[in-house]
Amino acid sequence: MNKIKIIKNTEKYVKNKMLGDSAGHDWWHVYRVWKVAVHIGKQEKANMFVVELGALLHDIADFKFNNGDETAGSRVSREWLEEQKVDEAIIKHVCDIVENVSFKGAKVKSKMKTTEGMVVQDADRLDAIGAIGIARTFAYGGAKELEMYNPEIRAVRHKSFEEYKNTRGTSINHFYEKLLLLKDLIIMVGKSWTRNLVQ
Repeated sequence: MNKIKIIKNTEKYVKNKMLGDSAGHDWWHVYRVWKVAVHIGKQEKANMFVVELGALLHDIADFKFNNGDETAGSRVSREWLEEQKVDEAIIKHVCDIVENVSFKGAKVKSKMKTTEGMVVQDADRLDAIGAIGIARTFAYGGAKELEMYNPEIRAVRHKSFEEYKNTRGTSINHFYEKLLLLKDLIIMVGKSWTRNLVQ
């Protein structure tokens, strides 16, 4: 199994599939998550092959763009990795990351169990905060035809993924329902090098 070749093939595959998306989940989002995940993963002595594949594939078929199908990402990832002749144990690990990386509601605990998964999840969450996160929120809201602001629609602290997935709020509410909560959910936040990224 030529890991370098598989990473390069996966980079090309994801870039071809996602380049030009205008809803905030484009190739350049994936690229930033990938690069930050590599940085964090090395610090955490993670399995970098899993980290890189997980980061590259984490949004390959996001449920938000696949009629709410939360298995689409892991299914597409598995098909791709099998085509690349990746070992089954690695495929399972990467698919678990892809399936569990997304934020699923304010009161829903993450199912991420491995260092590699936590690394990719942290990298993804870091890209959702700050100036880029603000821009991505409004890009997504526009793509989904969400109101930007409506004082009659209250922000919700979702208690389940189903509730989070099926709520059609406003772009401003998204800050209170997700983005402003992420800083405290970043698992590696206690590490001084990660804290510097968050500040």
